[in-house]
Amino acid sequence: MRLWKINCMENDFPGIWQRWYRNQCVAVGWRSTWGFPLEGPMPKKNYGWSRTRKALQRIRIGDYVVVSLSDNRIARLGEVTGTQFADTDWRPLVPPGPGERDGEMGRRILVRWDLTIGPDDRDTVVRMPAGSRFTRGEIRPTIGEIKSMSLADLTGIMSDRKHWESLFAHFDYEKALSGYIATYPHHLEDGLTQHPNQKVREKVFKDRTRSDVILLDRDGTTVIVECKQGQPEPKDVDQLRRYLAHFFKETKLKARGILVHGGSKKLHADVEAAASKSQKIEVIQHRLEVEFSRCN
Repeated sequence: MRLWKINCMENDFPGIWQRWYRNQCVAVGWRSTWGFPLEGPMPKKNYGWSRTRKALQRIRIGDYVVVSLSDNRIARLGEVTGTQFADTDWRPLVPPGPGERDGEMGRRILVRWDLTIGPDDRDTVVRMPAGSRFTRGEIRPTIGEIKSMSLADLTGIMSDRKHWESLFAHFDYEKALSGYIATYPHHLEDGLTQHPNQKVREKVFKDRTRSDVILLDRDGTTVIVECKQGQPEPKDVDQLRRYLAHFFKETKLKARGILVHGGSKKLHADVEAAASKSQKIEVIQHRLEVEFSRCN
């Protein structure tokens, strides 16, 4: 049994991971009629296809494949149940259209996703922790055999909830989130309101930085809120603590800090430690949920 990693080209083909998930497969391109045969001599040199076809020729039923996303994230682990990547098997997951006459991602590896390992839904992924990531030689090829860690090591990482985050953590909604909190602060904490002093509410510190939102709690204490899209890091806590220090130095008013993030509800130990230092920072997870209803 071998453990493989396959790169999911979400940046080039948005939504392709969702298609892989629904179709119980992973896939690559390089159609044979483009000059990339799986067997025999290649009419033109292509280093990427040469490495990929060698990997395809070694993949067997019973092997495991993990889906690799950008930024050291992985989506799901699956067991290989069949192959449909022969030169005659082209079944594109990206349909034909302008600029894609034959479609793309048509060489498929059939898998059975292990739904007992990792996040509970396809919209949540796993960020590989520093020190437990694939090597450069494993991550760079489209398909690479994983030898730097065992299947047990990988499943252990995937099962640890503190590594989970939204697939859409990099969707640019920080401004929308801060705007929502400024408009509906009581949803963040009962009793919070917009700060009534405009000069405080829109304050820019002397180093030209500014916090996302400045509110007032029910006790009259200023609350500085910083929003982060993904999993928080110690540097985010330190950033918020600097805002608190700037605020006190420039206004002589004490404030407390809330860090709102879109990562896992279970924090990394280094983030917990940073937030628990003197002048404790409260860390709150948010989830983006949108509902759609048809009008009559």
